[in-house]
Amino acid sequence: MSDFYYSPKQIELAQFISSYYFSSLGEALGIMSPFASEILNQVQDDGRVVQDDGRVVLDDGRVVLDDGRVVLDDKRAAHDEHFIRHSELDSESKPTVSKLKLSAKQEKALAFLQKHTVSLLFGDTGSGKTEIYMKYFEQKIAQGKRSLFLMPEISLTPQMSRRLEEHFEESVVMWHSKLTPLQKKKAMAKIYSGEAKIIAGPRSALFLPIKNLGLIVVDEEHDDSYKSSSRPRYNARDIAIYMGKIYDVPVVLGSATPSLSSYVKFPHVRLKGGHYLSNKTFVYEKSAETLSPLILQNLKFTLDKKEQSIVFLPTRANFKYLICGDCGHTYECVFCSIGMSVHQKSHALKCHYCNYTQAIPQICSSCGSRHLTSSRLGTAEAVKNIGEELSNARVEQFDRDSITTSAKLKKALAKFNDNETDILVGTQMLSKGHDYHGVTLAVVLGMDNMLQMSDYRAREKALASLIQVAGRSGRAKDAKVIIQSFNEDFFAAYLQNYEGFLEEEKRFREGLYPPYKKLCRVLFAHKNRQKAQEQMFTMQEKLSHMSGVEIVGYGKCAIERVADKYRFEILLRSDKSTDIIKAIQMCRVDLAEIDMDPIEFG
Repeated sequence: MSDFYYSPKQIELAQFISSYYFSSLGEALGIMSPFASEILNQVQDDGRVVQDDGRVVLDDGRVVLDDGRVVLDDKRAAHDEHFIRHSELDSESKPTVSKLKLSAKQEKALAFLQKHTVSLLFGDTGSGKTEIYMKYFEQKIAQGKRSLFLMPEISLTPQMSRRLEEHFEESVVMWHSKLTPLQKKKAMAKIYSGEAKIIAGPRSALFLPIKNLGLIVVDEEHDDSYKSSSRPRYNARDIAIYMGKIYDVPVVLGSATPSLSSYVKFPHVRLKGGHYLSNKTFVYEKSAETLSPLILQNLKFTLDKKEQSIVFLPTRANFKYLICGDCGHTYECVFCSIGMSVHQKSHALKCHYCNYTQAIPQICSSCGSRHLTSSRLGTAEAVKNIGEELSNARVEQFDRDSITTSAKLKKALAKFNDNETDILVGTQMLSKGHDYHGVTLAVVLGMDNMLQMSDYRAREKALASLIQVAGRSGRAKDAKVIIQSFNEDFFAAYLQNYEGFLEEEKRFREGLYPPYKKLCRVLFAHKNRQKAQEQMFTMQEKLSHMSGVEIVGYGKCAIERVADKYRFEILLRSDKSTDIIKAIQMCRVDLAEIDMDPIEFG
């Protein structure tokens, strides 16, 4: 049985996470996978000495380093680096002949990334970002180094896995939450042994025990799923950048729609255009979120041509809320102050905050009316409506409610790419890293709802979603994108000029929001409403006397009750995170839950 240990760099990282994100050191270490000290066990069995400081010293005075390498002694480690590296190449890391050929534009972009410790690859959809990453991985393998490839979990597609494995074969480990316990055990064995040269995964992969790390790539760096919603509330993109400093390795951020923060903070290289020569036509329909006659006509026209369509909605389930058409009564969760979503498939109302579920009522519980209506179209209802209107269409639902396993994802994508599905209806999953070669119509609903969110990033998120979805169409043939929105002026101005949007957004946020200011959200939740409110007022009073920190606002949360707990909040703003950290350390009360660099404001 092997012993496990945290390396000094893991402990240093955990200490930073603990202090910056206000978690305990135990919670920070809890998200990390320790190293397996098999070398230490072997050394001890052979009678070699493990010193008090953890160093393993051999009989001849040589030292075993944390990463398993053997050097003559600590002082001569640097001198021996050349010899060790060549030994490693000879024994385990022989570079394979590259099959990747980059274009002149891609070569130029790669050269730019290699010159910077942290850089942004700002590349259009289809411009070849992945090939650049893979070429960089090749170079690191040739140096005896390993690479970490972070992606939002939703982007860990079978297609990406296949691309990496076809090129790098057994050197790749795909790490994600849908692996079985046996698959995780096998993956971890390859990581421990060093056989895995490229480790690809979501934010949890950041904390795997990777020796000889040489490169970190954060793809789709703008994606909100990099931010943890539970303690420690870290952002994996930001932690990757901090790790780059600790490990002295380059960090590459990549996106077709980068966050303003990364665009402002780091040097970027722009990669325009794509491999696809087809044209796209953009049609705007001033309409509420619904499957209008225009949309249904275009779906039918595409179907008749034996071509494929995708329909994007920003929400899942069938409808957001159930409302009485006569008295206006809404069906809220009994434990949360939020409307429950209608799920037709299971004939249930479900709260997406605490998972409380009840049967769909037939009459209004307030006035007895049978006139119960819903607002905001969702995926399941859209699938049902399209199927009723286009009876010969093969329509599939593509969201987290229907795609619950890796096998289901593979099956759904295979059916679509084999033309066994005509219309794919889904949420954010539609836009994430999937290649749909036959799509000639993309329908985008709900953009105005995204644009009107109470979030300083609402414009950025809405535009980025639209660009990502539109980018899934027109890869083989000319395509049409129908955008249902009353805000054509905004979307049309920036849909093909995201850089122009970022430049304008800089002026909008300067002096108010990140990346120019630091934000912190302090949450208070308790079953006793008065206790939660009192704690908020106590901390607010203390904070009001702190210099360098501004209280933007405080009071009830937009959703006041979740899981039978009443919630209150304080939003803080400052020029420096150190001022916020100092103020919270001096003023914190028992119920205060700290969310540094928050991305949720609802």
